[in-house]
Amino acid sequence: MNLLQNIPAPEVSSITVGPFVVHFYALCILAGIIAAVLIADFRLKRRGVESGKALDIAMWTVPIAIIGARLFHVLTHPGDYFYEGADLVDVFKVWEGGIAIYGGLIGGAAGAWIGTKRAGVKFWSFADAVAPGILLAQAIGRWGNYFNQELFGTPTDLPWALEISGANSAIPQGIPLGTTYHPTFLYESIWSLIGVALLFALDRKYQLRWGKLFAIYVIYYSFGRIWTESIRIDPSEVVLGLRINVWSAILGIAVGLAIWFIQSRRHPGVETSAALDSTNQKTLDERVYEVDSDSK
Repeated sequence: MNLLQNIPAPEVSSITVGPFVVHFYALCILAGIIAAVLIADFRLKRRGVESGKALDIAMWTVPIAIIGARLFHVLTHPGDYFYEGADLVDVFKVWEGGIAIYGGLIGGAAGAWIGTKRAGVKFWSFADAVAPGILLAQAIGRWGNYFNQELFGTPTDLPWALEISGANSAIPQGIPLGTTYHPTFLYESIWSLIGVALLFALDRKYQLRWGKLFAIYVIYYSFGRIWTESIRIDPSEVVLGLRINVWSAILGIAVGLAIWFIQSRRHPGVETSAALDSTNQKTLDERVYEVDSDSK
């Protein structure tokens, strides 16, 4: 096999620093989180929010998102964690891989709702500000799957095919040693990077607010996820002939469309501020609307 025509399997997935083992998977996730927070902070500052508020919100968003992502993965892959003789401690070994993006979005939304209330920032303003950053974080984080040699696709002999170590337990029985696979981590990373550029372009042209940019993010990512998920061969629960994460992506599209249409009807006007009025937690836009209504 000519390695120049394939993506080689990584030789290592971690490094040892003193008494600690640092997993590349964790570094990719951490790098993605930092990128998302920086982007959100920059975008919120341009809307008049004090610098550092995105970090304040992230202190709530990130840990709850990680819990949600892990919980979603474990619940949708019960056979990997709950069987006779299983070590239940494995449920908590996030560094070995196994976090679900849709679970992260659910947990992250809950954390962001708490964080934005405490920081005095509108929830949907933060969601729109961080949307491109989430996609960038996903693009970076998918390289963690490469280092863990997980979530690869069906066999292929394309020039960019991915090599996987023969001892990998995710390889289905019967596949010959030396088979190469679709690098779904790379496909999703590229799809996400294109999405980052698309979100920035749409926001620059149309000034999408009230959760509309976030809605586009969810819809865009979910369409790509349906494609990449459909060619993955790692173990997964199957419901009505579709992998569970394909159903998650379909639901993601429905949720994104619902956010778009509901927010379009509720907020047809321009967002005037990303800040909340700390006296009663109403948005400044709502207070302006009330004043205008009272004056009529």
